Order: sequence, then structure tokens, then C-alpha cells
Amino acid sequence: MKFTNLKTLVNDESGATAIEYGLIAALVSVAAIAALTAMGTSLNTMFTAVSTALTGATSGSGG
Repeated sequence: MKFTNLKTLVNDESGATAIEYGLIAALVSVAAIAALTAMGTSLNTMFTAVSTALTGATSGSGG
């Protein structure tokens, strides 16, 4: 009797799909966070350079 219950439990796959989708969602989230962090650093550097250039351009003598 107990062996039959154990065999049924081992063969039960109801929930495996949900766990797989959860793992895929976690992997996609980690990849997105890594990509956005790298892109954010590049954008910050670019906007700092633009800000510096604009500050230098506006501090010059006006016509």
C-alpha cells in the first residue's frame, strides 16, 4: 500500500510546469537587470559628457 502511494507521488508532475516557468522568469529577470545596469552606466557617462559640454558652451562669451 505504501509503495503504491510513493510511486504515485514520484510520477506526479502537476506543478513541474509552474516551477519551470518560475525559473525561466527568474533567469529573464536577472538578465534584464544585468543589461539595464550596464546600459544605465553607459547612459550616465554619456549624459555627464553632454552636460559638461553644454556647461562649457554656455559659459563662453555671448555675442
